[in-house]
Amino acid sequence: MSVNKAVIPVAGLGTRFLPATKSVPKEMLPVVDRPAIDYVVREAVESGCDDILFIAGRGKEAIENYFDRNVELEQVLGAKGDQARLDLVTETANLGHIHSIRQGEALGLGHAVLMAAEHVGDEAFAVLLGDDLIDTRTPVLPRMIEAQSEFGGSVLCLMEVPPETISMYGCAAVSPTDDPDIVRITDLVEKPPVEEAPSNLAIIGRYVISPAIFDLLRHTPPGRGGEIQVTDALQQLVSLPGDDGGGVTGVIFRGGRFDTGDKLSYLKATVTLALRDEEFGDEFGDWLRQFVGTGQ
Repeated sequence: MSVNKAVIPVAGLGTRFLPATKSVPKEMLPVVDRPAIDYVVREAVESGCDDILFIAGRGKEAIENYFDRNVELEQVLGAKGDQARLDLVTETANLGHIHSIRQGEALGLGHAVLMAAEHVGDEAFAVLLGDDLIDTRTPVLPRMIEAQSEFGGSVLCLMEVPPETISMYGCAAVSPTDDPDIVRITDLVEKPPVEEAPSNLAIIGRYVISPAIFDLLRHTPPGRGGEIQVTDALQQLVSLPGDDGGGVTGVIFRGGRFDTGDKLSYLKATVTLALRDEEFGDEFGDWLRQFVGTGQ
């Protein structure tokens, strides 16, 4: 069965970007000329997941509005004959089938995923974290969907990180397969101390998950940070029989990724994508080289 549903949790408060996120959802902060969440939704749709469910929180209405029609704006642009901008604003309303439900209380990523149970039903689904912007030149979600079709169960996106930073992530213990980019996951640890980490393979914000996780999440107690951790439920799937939706595989991602929830990485994403822009990338590159050389 193909994976065509994607769950995108967007309930976070974005405290690392205060005061900007006091009134603007962090997912709506622009990366060049599109909000960060736009890139994530496009990634899902281009991977075949055109049924999108946002798990939202209070104050996130701007996200829903962005992917909805704005008839007044469309009429103004149409009256002006500004077809190029009209196409831009209508395109975002037609990217996919967009749904949203409210997470009344932010109890962790595991709780957010559980909120999707009724919408997802009895099929594998993708989860994309809005803070992770994957370089479009090195997509990973299609490969993960292929791996889920081949191996069944659930598939995580793993990325090698410097060993001293592994305590910032969920971490996987693995065994090899015949494919150097695919591993069998044998254990998962949420943000382990550096000296106790089983590897330097970090779980990053792309998942393809078996619906078996929902029953596990219903009985998963709060873990690290007092939150319901999706990693704790995934750990149980590692040892669950395949006939029951168990087994967890990892795809090792070696492409480009930006954490748009981190200020420095957000700036890197903005500069990288600006340099590739067909309209002004070359001119921006010339200015940037001059600025770096002279400081003005």
